[in-house]
Amino acid sequence: MENEKIQTPPPQQPSRLPPIFTPRILGMLADEIAKLVASRLPNIPAQNQKRKNTATAKRLKALEHAIFLDTSAIIDGRIADVIETGLLSGNIVVTDSILLELKHIADSQDTVRRERGRRGLLDLEKIKKSKDIKLVILPQDPEKVVNKSMEVDEKLIKIAKSFKGKIITCDYNLEKKATIEGVRAINVNALAQHLKVTAVPGEAVHIKVLHHGKEDGQGVGYLDDGTMLVIEQGKEFIGKTIDVVVGRVIQTAAGRILFAKRI
Repeated sequence: MENEKIQTPPPQQPSRLPPIFTPRILGMLADEIAKLVASRLPNIPAQNQKRKNTATAKRLKALEHAIFLDTSAIIDGRIADVIETGLLSGNIVVTDSILLELKHIADSQDTVRRERGRRGLLDLEKIKKSKDIKLVILPQDPEKVVNKSMEVDEKLIKIAKSFKGKIITCDYNLEKKATIEGVRAINVNALAQHLKVTAVPGEAVHIKVLHHGKEDGQGVGYLDDGTMLVIEQGKEFIGKTIDVVVGRVIQTAAGRILFAKRI
């Protein structure tokens, strides 16, 4: 009995309890924490977009009451000279449709049209360098008042109206159409007509006789502004510069005609 070994039972292993947080619960907790953190972060893209919209609105506000140029005024060239004198100031706007039309003219196969188009592009560069003028190229219609089916003139009128602006043109039809739409349009040709020097009866003029008139013995010359001056008995002086005195002024549909006699 003494040699008999007493076998003690092995210690009993404690039973394992089921885990409190299963992988599924941990995943759900992680999602909730991520949502909570994301909700407390600033919405950076939204803030950037808001700032961008505010800046755009300010730029568009600055274009109110601006001057809008059409293609005919740009290629005419005279408005660039007027701007160079400093008479105009503020914002000069050229829409994308006008600029595209100007580029098409500059690429024309017709020599005269191509030259006028290229001169127009050069005049825009000259206007851009003016100190009193800010040239703005409007890349698109920010007010969404036009559609692709509209003609270039119609787009210009709608955009100018949305900005409460004025249009400068050499196109008579565009001028009248804009007026009907309630947009102020200034025709360069009409402006030039108003700026002509008015000669009055009794005024002496030094003029060159260029060709004969309709009546026998008449000679014809032109003032600096293009006004025709008919000289009685002036045919014999064609090619010469003489002094004449204005006798009478006649207004016709084509403009004013002066009649004069040699002094």
